[in-house]
Amino acid sequence: MKNQLRPDRPLVGSDGGAELAVPFRGRELLTHPMYNRSTAFTVEERQLLGIEGLLPHAVSSLDQQSRRAYENVMRKPDALERYIGLAALQDRNETLFYRVLVDHVEELMPIVYTPTVGKACQEYSRIFRRARGMHITPEHRGRIREVLSNAPFEDVRLIVATDNERILGLGDQGAGGIGIPIGKLALYTAAAGIHPAQTLPISLDVGTDNPALLTDDLYLGWRHARLRGPQYDSLVDEFVQAVKDLFPRALLQWEDFKKQVAFDLLDRYHDQLPSFNDDIQGTAAVAAAGVVAASRRTGIPLTEQRILILGAGAAGIGIGRQLQDLLGAAGLSGDALHWAVAVLDSKGLLVADSHIRDVYKRQLAWSPEHAAAVGLGDPTRRGLLESVKALKPTVLIGASGQPGTFTEEVVRAMAERVEMPVIFPMSNPTSQCEAVPADLIAWTHGKALVATGSPFKPVHYGGTTIRVGQGNNAYIFPGVGLGVLVVGARRVTDAMFSRAAEALAACVSEADLATGALYPPLSEIRSVTARIAVAVAEEAIRSGDADPLEGGCLDEAVRFAMWDPAYLPIRAV
Repeated sequence: MKNQLRPDRPLVGSDGGAELAVPFRGRELLTHPMYNRSTAFTVEERQLLGIEGLLPHAVSSLDQQSRRAYENVMRKPDALERYIGLAALQDRNETLFYRVLVDHVEELMPIVYTPTVGKACQEYSRIFRRARGMHITPEHRGRIREVLSNAPFEDVRLIVATDNERILGLGDQGAGGIGIPIGKLALYTAAAGIHPAQTLPISLDVGTDNPALLTDDLYLGWRHARLRGPQYDSLVDEFVQAVKDLFPRALLQWEDFKKQVAFDLLDRYHDQLPSFNDDIQGTAAVAAAGVVAASRRTGIPLTEQRILILGAGAAGIGIGRQLQDLLGAAGLSGDALHWAVAVLDSKGLLVADSHIRDVYKRQLAWSPEHAAAVGLGDPTRRGLLESVKALKPTVLIGASGQPGTFTEEVVRAMAERVEMPVIFPMSNPTSQCEAVPADLIAWTHGKALVATGSPFKPVHYGGTTIRVGQGNNAYIFPGVGLGVLVVGARRVTDAMFSRAAEALAACVSEADLATGALYPPLSEIRSVTARIAVAVAEEAIRSGDADPLEGGCLDEAVRFAMWDPAYLPIRAV
């Protein structure tokens, strides 16, 4: 099949079934996580591969190994220790790690990714056990292609890269930021079935301005002030060219860059190779999907929503742009489209009555005349509470990274003006959340529809249990990546994220909505991802950014591309 994504099928046996080619023997085999299956090697395989006597006598099934590994991880005393335990399992046996993760994805996603990964990034230099991924520093300038050629696998299709400056809501974490690409790629494999041998996490370790790291004698990163300006730009240019040369079929995901840098990189490389920024586009799509689902629950058409976004960083501006795209597709245009979305930064409502230093904010700035017409003409009265009272938003989205900013006064003011307020405190990790769901529901007398960026337990109110949907980017980016790779799309477009948002919203059942949830259960993430991948692939073909598949069956191509963690019969090579 064209653009095959399945390196677990390198050989076809005499009976037509798949076999795994194993190029190692003896102790070396048992130390290679992509081929090691430990106690699951059969008696015959142990003899064939020179590992007889190196393992306990019993032969375990993958299911038995999975149960044992899961129990070992869950007996750890806290989330960070569980993270370390899962990382150690991944370093020993990739197939087993992903079997455990897929079977317990709803429970383990907060460990593998947010919020626990944030703590792991902060503690990276102190909990370090074994290197994973690649670290590119300014000392590699002029040799980045050579350094990247040391990647453990040749057929890399998916790269997640960060420069570590804006890790979640925690800021500059230096070399520790590599935990984010590692976690994101683990979710790509768990949710989209991208084979781990085709993924590569990369840290562009260009230094750090975090004084605590620079003075820590255990710090593992490039111990210099952060590289900026033309020297930074040229290093990234060299990196992108090396990726294009070495991995011509790879998709590059930019992750956790400073907001202006994030927009600059997205614009600069958009047409050079398939690439996107999850903080801007993935967050935007998952938030937009929640708004679409909420429209079904409230009965307010999408074109009649009034949306207020707190936070004008990469996430907030990305959400605003994505919602404008969806509202435009739904029929809004002109001033009505522009005024349907209002964004606040640290100075209040974005209004084009003074110089806006950040260029990326200008698209969503209101005219002074319209701000005055709704009662927000005075710059001193453009804060969150005043904006809620003046604009009467039906949807309030937090992307500020400032905990507690959705106060009781703000929320009650919103609830006085709309029957069923839709409130998304999206900032993560949990410590940065704009409000706690239980408070939002109590302050609105149980009427609010709430979704969060980090996981929260269900809320019990008025004799009912309300499930708090997590607006997790993991609903979006795996499906987008899989769809792009299946059809070999030449670039990634905003329209693909709009189709992803619509597909995700369509996965929310009436039963989900009845419980207050605006997203499907995370336990369904593989089926959700497959549906999104098909929608993205269709859009890529429709727009001419990809060629039609031979045979034309996208559903079949997506299903074929999704690796399921299982042990294949072995052939020694």
